[in-house]
Amino acid sequence: MVIVDTTVWIDYLRDAKTPATAWLEIEMDRQRLGLTDLILCEVLQGVRDARQFAAVRDNLLNFAVFSAGGTELAIQAAQNYRALRIRGYTVRRTIDCLIATFCLMNNHDLLHSDRDFDPFERGLGLRVVRP
Repeated sequence: MVIVDTTVWIDYLRDAKTPATAWLEIEMDRQRLGLTDLILCEVLQGVRDARQFAAVRDNLLNFAVFSAGGTELAIQAAQNYRALRIRGYTVRRTIDCLIATFCLMNNHDLLHSDRDFDPFERGLGLRVVRP
């Protein structure tokens, strides 16, 4: 399963032409794609029009949406944060730590356009789709 990060969904919805959105466009019907509830929230927060909100929500709900919360994930995300800090990496956003840890814990690949995930790839072995 490939988890598609907020950064890619936003670019895709804005019709931005990036390597990640090109990959998404091609692979949307070929790959098993999903997102977390946190990603769903981030994407929907940026939609301003009520009609567009409903359309984006309905389209994203066609993909697998995973609950990315709970005690186990919170503890592991904190441990990953600490492990990366010890290695000299700075994780700027807690939500990215939770998304990366979710992928690591569930053996999912991540499609993203956000350098904040790089420490998880380099330091913890996060599998990243490289379009």
